Amino acid sequence: MSKAAVETASPLSRWWHKWRFHLNILLLLIPLGFMPKYFADAALFRGDSGLGERELGDVQVGRWSVKLAEMRDEAPRQDGPAGYFKTFNLALCQTCIPEVKAVYLRIGKPRSLRAAGTIFFGPPYRMSTGLPVPAKTRPDAEIWITLEGWDGSMQQGSIPLAKASPATVAWLNKQGGK
Repeated sequence: MSKAAVETASPLSRWWHKWRFHLNILLLLIPLGFMPKYFADAALFRGDSGLGERELGDVQVGRWSVKLAEMRDEAPRQDGPAGYFKTFNLALCQTCIPEVKAVYLRIGKPRSLRAAGTIFFGPPYRMSTGLPVPAKTRPDAEIWITLEGWDGSMQQGSIPLAKASPATVAWLNKQGGK
């Protein structure tokens, strides 16, 4: 711009020409503030930082053991009309990988294999499922893990919901038994 054009330009135009470089730098720096969370989430989904945010360690399920983890330490998320769901990850022990056919997760003791709960999917080192959490669940409920073997055997184990997901218990207490 020529000197005469600058003098006749509006104050907004003068401000823009003076500060546009600094604003562009700012637009480049803002996304950098979100990068650590992005890389942490990417490592979590790849499995580089473990099974989840809250790993529960080894859980004995009959003659086998599994590692269970809550994917995120937060309240269950609503998934439309289906209700509220909580994501859990699981890893089978090395010795039980060839022996286990399917793994199920449910709140409350299953009556049979037909009502065993949601099935885990994925590789045996990092299986995942979305556990439905009814709003009327009691905070002292237990999460039951059911392992079905290739030989037809069924092994079950439980863990208190308060230990598996304290955020879910806090959410249930907040719901107040609606």
